[in-house]
This record gives sequence, C-alpha cells and structure tokens, in this order.
Amino acid sequence: MSGVVDLEHWSHVRLAQVEQALERWVTAEAPQGLDHGAPAALVEAMRYAVLDGGKRLRPLLVLAAHEAVCDPQDAGAAQAALRAACAVELIHAYSLVHDDMPCMDNDVLRRGKPTVHVQFGQASALLAGDALQALAFELLTPLDGPVPPATQARLCGLLARAAGSAGMAGGQAIDLASVGQPLTERQLREMHELKTGALLQGSVLMGAHCGTPNATALAALECYGAAIGLAFQVVDDILDVTADSATLGKTAGKDADNNKPTYVSLMGLRASQAYAQQLLAQALAALDASALAHTLALRALADMVVNRAS
Repeated sequence: MSGVVDLEHWSHVRLAQVEQALERWVTAEAPQGLDHGAPAALVEAMRYAVLDGGKRLRPLLVLAAHEAVCDPQDAGAAQAALRAACAVELIHAYSLVHDDMPCMDNDVLRRGKPTVHVQFGQASALLAGDALQALAFELLTPLDGPVPPATQARLCGLLARAAGSAGMAGGQAIDLASVGQPLTERQLREMHELKTGALLQGSVLMGAHCGTPNATALAALECYGAAIGLAFQVVDDILDVTADSATLGKTAGKDADNNKPTYVSLMGLRASQAYAQQLLAQALAALDASALAHTLALRALADMVVNRAS
C-alpha cells in the first residue's frame, strides 16, 4: 500500500479522545448501579499512575487496527474501540505500578516523575494497581450503549489472555527468575513475547475485533502485532544503554545494573539494532499480506516503535 500518514496529527486527535475518556472514567464517582464511589485517596493514586504521561502506544494500536478493519459509520465499533483503548492503557499502567515496586524492579522514576509507591507508599500503590486492572474490565462491559455483548465478551477474553499468566504476568515471572541467568536467544525471545509482546499484540487484535475481520486480515494482524511487540522490547533494551534517564523518563542502565538478560547483552548493540529493523520489515510485510485498505497508521506506528528515541 502506498502513501503516508501524518502520525503526529493522527495521534494528536486520537490521544485527545483517549485522555478525555480516561479523565472521565478514572474517577471517584459512583459507577452506574452503585450508591457509593471509590475512596478519594485511592483514586488519586490511580489517576497519578495513568493520566498525563506515557507514549499511549497500546491505545493507538487499538484505534489504528479498528480503523483498518471497521466501518467508520459503525457507532458500536467506535465506542468499543475507545473503551478498549482505555482498558489496555489501564492494564499497562497497573503493570508499571506493580513492576516498579521494591518486590519487583524497585524503581523510583517512571514517566519522568516519582513512581507510585514512592509518591503514595507501597500499600497504596499495590491497591491502585489492583483497582486499575479491575477498572479495565469494567470499561469493556458497559451496562448500556451500542457495544454488543458478544463484542464485550470477545474483548474481555483478548485482554485477559494478553495480561495473564500466559501473557504479560507470565513474562514478568520469567523475567524475575532470569536475573543473573544466561539465556539463549530463543529463551529471551519467548520471555519478551509474553512480558511485552502479548499486550501489544493484544492491543492490535482488540482493535480488529471491534469489528469482524476476515481470516486473512486477522492472521496478518496477529503477525504484525507479534513483530512490533518483540521489536518494542528489542528497542527498549537498546535505549537502556544508549539513552539517558531524562530522555527515557525512567532510570537508564537499570537492566545492566540488575544483571538482567537483554538483547544487547546477548547479541551486542549493532546486532540488536539490525534485529529491530528486521522485525519492522516483518511487521510491514504482514500488513502487505492483510489485504486491508487502511493500514497507514499501523505502518507509521511500527516505524515509530523501531526508530523512536525514548
């Protein structure tokens, strides 16, 4: 497919929608059907964790895949995509809150500001992460509106699998067990396919499943999501040794300090950079095979993942 998209403008418009929705939905107000809302202190920590920060890559992937597959006039699909975009960002935010805690990575800086447990204490951080995870599934299951129940169920299943023991949480468990251990390239790839890749691939698939993708398109989007999911982690490993903390918004050099296996420690910097470009080519080839007409945003996001500076 030829052509380009102005990714900055495209992202600005869609992220404004996501930010407004997160601002509205991460609140102490009582949910529909309940007489009481959430404790204000807990919601403050939740909002600190998720609002006004981060690349929002996962929501953008949801929305780009939705636009590639769905009829733009389908109000139910559009509402499902916005809710899915916010839900996947809530899951990502909860994972960062928990990963940064002393029992995990013990980090003090995230998105250019103190981590949640530093700002609010460990107990509040743990509860904020738990509440963000629960809220993600609440957003996917509105009691009324145009999102069909079958779509709600499908999106919940995709998100649960991407975030659970066979996805992100499982990958984090392997990561913690691998500190100081020599891993093969296959073992490292499998770990990151779960820890990082599963939620990125899941974001693509959630966007697609807001509509009804055909088998060819769905298989291609699965391959695309797998490629950029792994590429994101390869580039993260590269940036951990080439960028500073101010640029990254988190502590640079943390992986090496903690003796964690990375693509750079296993393959070297130059080979890791070449591998990231190979994964980008795989992602773009998958879009070529999708037979979808509107993939420019997905292409631009793949390029951004691999060639980003932070």
